[in-house]
Amino acid sequence: MFQKILIANRGEIACRVIKTARKMGIKTVAVYSDADRDALHVDMADEAVHLGPAPAAESYLVIDKIIAACKQTGAEAVHPGYGFLSEREAFAEALAQNNIVFIGPNPRAIAAMGDKIESKKFANAAKVSTVPGFLGVIEDADHAVRIADEIGYPVMIKASAGGGGKGMRIAHSREEVAEGFTRARSEAKSSFGDDRVFIEKFIVNPRHIEIQLLGDKHGNVIYLNERECSIQRRNQKVIEEAPSPLLDEATRRKMGEQAVALAKAVNYDSAGTVEFVAGQDRSFYFLEMNTRLQVEHPVTELITGIDLVEQMIRVASGEKLAIRQGDVTIDGWAVESRIYAEDPTRNFLPSTGRLVKYRPPQEGVADGVTLRNDTGVYEGGEISIYYDPMIAKLVTHAPTRLAAIDAQARALDAFVIDGIRHNIPFLASLMQQERWRTGALSTGFIAEEYPNGFSPLVASGETAHAMAAVAASLDHTLNERRRHISSQLPTQHDFAFERERVVMLGTQRFDVTVTRATREFVVRVGEHTHKLVSDWVPGAPVWQGTFDGEPIAVQVRDVLNGHRISHRGVEIVAYVFTQREAELVALMPEKKAADTSKALLCPMPGLVKSIAVAVGQEVKAGEPLCMVEAMKMENVLRAERDVTVKKINAREGDSLAVDAVIMEFA
Repeated sequence: MFQKILIANRGEIACRVIKTARKMGIKTVAVYSDADRDALHVDMADEAVHLGPAPAAESYLVIDKIIAACKQTGAEAVHPGYGFLSEREAFAEALAQNNIVFIGPNPRAIAAMGDKIESKKFANAAKVSTVPGFLGVIEDADHAVRIADEIGYPVMIKASAGGGGKGMRIAHSREEVAEGFTRARSEAKSSFGDDRVFIEKFIVNPRHIEIQLLGDKHGNVIYLNERECSIQRRNQKVIEEAPSPLLDEATRRKMGEQAVALAKAVNYDSAGTVEFVAGQDRSFYFLEMNTRLQVEHPVTELITGIDLVEQMIRVASGEKLAIRQGDVTIDGWAVESRIYAEDPTRNFLPSTGRLVKYRPPQEGVADGVTLRNDTGVYEGGEISIYYDPMIAKLVTHAPTRLAAIDAQARALDAFVIDGIRHNIPFLASLMQQERWRTGALSTGFIAEEYPNGFSPLVASGETAHAMAAVAASLDHTLNERRRHISSQLPTQHDFAFERERVVMLGTQRFDVTVTRATREFVVRVGEHTHKLVSDWVPGAPVWQGTFDGEPIAVQVRDVLNGHRISHRGVEIVAYVFTQREAELVALMPEKKAADTSKALLCPMPGLVKSIAVAVGQEVKAGEPLCMVEAMKMENVLRAERDVTVKKINAREGDSLAVDAVIMEFA
């Protein structure tokens, strides 16, 4: 077994590998760029080596620097994590030439299956069912359009060396193919250093199901059941689960055996994933093979009890798999949410900055539910523009699917992040979606359920009553505290003006009456009476307890006369007034938002890649104005209406903050 390994990655996956290595008694070496000098993975590792500037192309993607770090520290092996160099045949070969072990598959397997085009050719030769497409070299946008015309729309344009949704576009017309081809090539070149793309038929209403594999260097390969990753946005997975609510045992076995046969054909000898696109009738087609550890591997670990990182390390050291196919079982259900630094109310545009607060829910096992949070950040740390916007992966495991979903919803409600925008409100709302809860999934789920994007939810029904009742209990607790501190009202009895309040949730008014006995509150909201139990104390960012006997978590941030509270995807300021205060507030004039229709504002922190217009130019609605790059994604900003460009304030290469004025219109 190795004495020391280097992790050629960053963020949560580097921290994840370090945890298992530490458990195995193996010392670890972290590598870092200028932007990651104070990163969590650097602090967790036994040693750390600086690679260079913040851009990945000058640090994490430079093979010679990784090898030099191994020699400098005496690391015997390298775990690549996912992304970066994890699927580069040249990296595995360079390590071997320097007598350093690659904790991943052999270079031949990477070459055969890691390249998306070559893997499809290999699968066709092995008579594996594949989606119709064109696997040759695509010369230019015109050639791409001709290919798409022959295949039939819609088509998917995808980077050959891609992953994580980068360099990927779905096109429904010739115009979309032309633009998508250009953008996909550009993103592929920027993210992977390889601008080759291929085109294939896009299956309508498909599901994304993948089989986790484990192989060793002695010819043994097993499958660890499936994961469903159909909840995607822009082809980027958002929520994953294991097992899949679609599959029956016969289909699971068929997919698993096909994946194993494909892996054995290339002598696959590590953790890997065969991805399939599946129809609602359980038909399936080979999509690609990822010759690395997947982002979503925790859900498989939780239902099987198998540590995939440990198995990768053991296999790389030459050990035989100690697990046989018959040993692999399915225990319960696991759900994973990817928490991203992005603003769901601005079409999920990236958000960067400092994590003023970062308080994830407590990890562990309680009442049959396991909660796990894989993360690479910490409170006070910074989310950089240079890398993927993932903050954490929140995973819950329970005996049933609905129990795992409900546990995930509660955990999201208790996950506190301040300082940047994030997608927790969107994830929390999604957990309440009936279609998600019943398992009626497809890769078009988010586009279909949120056709106009995500807008802040409005509290209604039981959620509104719960939020109003919690706000009233918060106010009551604070009033008691103030009274005891000031000694101005020394009696132990409540006063009527303390018990009888008005809670305003936006424009919704709730007349409430509150009584308290130690940690129990009885709150009458309108005609309904609710019982709340909590140990909340002033200053705690999360109110946790029960509402009518059911567990509940509500985030709390104090504002004047009330609290900004978040629950089940609803984020709103709850004002708590006396009856007289409520009467006076109703007379206040409403503030009007500033008119920004005559300016193009930068929707996220990013780098101006190009300006598509000139001063004085007339632009039609929908035409491009400029392109802004953030977190490895290129975002084309288009005119929302017919305008004439009056002034351009930004130049190519400028780094802009949120709401910076890019250009003004006449």
